[in-house]
Amino acid sequence: MTTGKINVSVENIFPLIKKFLYSDHEIFLRELISNGTDATLKLKHLTSIGEAKVEYGNPIIEVKIDKEGKKLHIIDQGLGMTADEVEKYINEVAFSGAEEFLDKYKDSAKDSGIIGHFGLGFYSAFMVAEKVEIITKSFKDEPAAHWTCDGSPEFTLEPADKTTRGTEIILHIAEDSLEFLEDSKINQLLNKYNKFMPIPIKFGTKTEKIEQKKGEEVAVEDKDKTFTEVEVDNIINNPNPAWTKQPTELSDADYKDFYREVYPMQFEEPLFHIHLNVDYPFNLTGILYFPKLGSDLQIQKDKIQLYQNQVYVTDNVEGIVPEFLTMLKGVIDSPDIPLNVSRSGLQADAAVKKISNYITRKVADKLKSLFTENREDFEQKWNDIKIVLEYGMLSEDKFYEKAGAFVLYPTVDGKYYTLEELKENLAANQTDKDGKLVVLYAGNKEAQHSYIEIAKDKGYEVLVLDSPIISHLIQKIEGDNSNMTFVRVDSDHIDNLIKKEETTISKLSEEEQTNLKTVLEAIVPKQTYSVQLEALDSNASPFIITQPEFMRRMKEMSQSGGGGMFGMGNMPEMYNLVVNTNSELATSILNNKDKDAQESLVKQALDLAKLSQNLLKGEALTAFVKRSFELIK
Repeated sequence: MTTGKINVSVENIFPLIKKFLYSDHEIFLRELISNGTDATLKLKHLTSIGEAKVEYGNPIIEVKIDKEGKKLHIIDQGLGMTADEVEKYINEVAFSGAEEFLDKYKDSAKDSGIIGHFGLGFYSAFMVAEKVEIITKSFKDEPAAHWTCDGSPEFTLEPADKTTRGTEIILHIAEDSLEFLEDSKINQLLNKYNKFMPIPIKFGTKTEKIEQKKGEEVAVEDKDKTFTEVEVDNIINNPNPAWTKQPTELSDADYKDFYREVYPMQFEEPLFHIHLNVDYPFNLTGILYFPKLGSDLQIQKDKIQLYQNQVYVTDNVEGIVPEFLTMLKGVIDSPDIPLNVSRSGLQADAAVKKISNYITRKVADKLKSLFTENREDFEQKWNDIKIVLEYGMLSEDKFYEKAGAFVLYPTVDGKYYTLEELKENLAANQTDKDGKLVVLYAGNKEAQHSYIEIAKDKGYEVLVLDSPIISHLIQKIEGDNSNMTFVRVDSDHIDNLIKKEETTISKLSEEEQTNLKTVLEAIVPKQTYSVQLEALDSNASPFIITQPEFMRRMKEMSQSGGGGMFGMGNMPEMYNLVVNTNSELATSILNNKDKDAQESLVKQALDLAKLSQNLLKGEALTAFVKRSFELIK
């Protein structure tokens, strides 16, 4: 037996490890299991090239809790270590790495955490254990070794009587970490970090029912049973998850099963998936799913998960996945993503940018092929995916360039156009006298119903554009298509929205119009409505409330962030009150000499116009209903 002192000048390195090594104590289990996995995979490689003259077999990693003894065991059947290797890898390499790191970063490292890049994975054990033992036997024909350290720089190293290959790590759990002796806690951690690790991980046993085959020898008491219960290893992981396979090996059902495996609490099926598989100029595999999203940009609970060689790293994939795709779900695995020392933050570097660009391109290509192969199906799913795509067009130029091929613009009648189809189909009817194509849209089919009907009576198409970021998007599209403009169907009277050559003559003389305007402005609230007289078709509504496109759009852009004019989001709502001078009501108001009757007419008409714009609420609505009943007595 040898005893020794780990050669460190930082005497109190263990408290430092405990304090600074990781921001998150629970990842000690991930690190120790990752080490066991590495040792097993290295052995697999050495046996395959003939360097290790041993039988690889079917190794597993086992996690065991000894609650009474306050111990946690992690046992692998990998390479193992000789006493010299323990001396070298545990006492020298790891500690010098830890010391160097802590020396350099102890002021700034509080939350950054440090990890196996410094050979420190093993030392994460001291965050939860007051004493750690390693019992290990190398695949080489050498005696087993037993290393013990109690969290001070002193250690002991002596021969052990272990006869099987591999390493067992025993953690004597500290009083402040006893939660790690609970089955439920360990189960939760294994499920979080090790669910898809490439070596089977055993945690206890479970009973399984096995069907008896005819003619099998069974105990007399089991004669009448068709099933017998047997105890089997409880393997908590799936060592061959779907993303490690080729797309040709997987069916649609396999992709859906994998989605449920990653997100057991998701009850809705994904709409479609995208399988990522690239080995040059970097390695990346993964599967992304489009969930049903609708129009709200809700905060995601289930995010995309990032793995490194099947070890869970984080679900904070900002930077790797373009921002607009963070609304998707799924898994990405890449050994080439440069992680900071805690494996849970990314360094901004060229490789990551390439990966992000690749994912953007791959998603755009997949969407295009889905659209081309089955347009009808794509159209049916449009409302569930549009928010991601519209956000993508705004935030990623590369995606915007490709989006023309599959981004859709639905009409109120359920037709779907691409931008080019929109231009082709609307040009004949909706080009104004200045040669500009005017695209009419509604933000809410129900609320703007009367305006939509007026437009349809003219033979115009009206789109439904209702996502929260649509004002930003149409601003961008107009910027790229100078002879095209988008206007909401309630932003003016239809004849003003698409101005043709013909103009309607007003029945009222200029003097009568001036008098009418004076009467109206005395009754209609100035702070909200700007009165506008228009000579419209005599069948058009007498009073129409409109909200100017520019003002409303800037206000919306200001409210949804990024764009719009400074402070416009807080401006009071302003509307135009368009009064049709050719309507009978306009003449009635003008000719009525009874001031009260005149005011009553104007208020009633204004309330009716407000009602059609969904603007009549509360006290005003109550008064309107009461007044209406009076009128029909």
